[in-house]
Amino acid sequence: MIKNIILDVGKVLVEWDTEYAFREMGLDGEVGRTVAAATVASPDWNELDRSLLTDEEILAKFIARAPEYEKEIRMVWDNIALPIWQYDYARPWIRAMKRNGYRVYILSNYSRYTYEHTREALSFLEDVDGALFSFQVKQIKPEPEIYRLLLAKYSLNPQECIFLDDRRENVEAAEAQGIAGIQFTGYEEALLELKRRGVKTD
Repeated sequence: MIKNIILDVGKVLVEWDTEYAFREMGLDGEVGRTVAAATVASPDWNELDRSLLTDEEILAKFIARAPEYEKEIRMVWDNIALPIWQYDYARPWIRAMKRNGYRVYILSNYSRYTYEHTREALSFLEDVDGALFSFQVKQIKPEPEIYRLLLAKYSLNPQECIFLDDRRENVEAAEAQGIAGIQFTGYEEALLELKRRGVKTD
């Protein structure tokens, strides 16, 4: 029986639209592609979410990938909140699940730097029963330890949990820990799949 609903943040509760952000900053064409490859599309972005390195060290890694675009990379860094805004359904959805007796938790790859600059977009944290962000534990999904840490922190039975994430590999990693998983492809689709699994959604 499902008692606990665990939600990812990016592309589930908040938008993560880097193409929009780059357009707003005037970074298009080859410049935009190069800057994206050096930042949001680089392997170093995962390390930003892990937050083991200092802000200065991560930024230096981004710049080293395309030093000729240091100005533009710093612009992306300074506007880290631009691609992120909360979906209209986020808080009503969480509150509806709570009214139906479920406990709601957050498990997200999210950097400390981004967290500090997007608190308004994360206002749903006031409504949930708990949250674990990658920057807090220096682990990122789909590494198994971050799922175990969430379960341990809140004394959750994995057989009573269901996890929603937009990335299939993250869902599969949760399932490997005994947690039921749903790949999130949209709000309405998630409601239907939760209902199919016996979770009340209204």
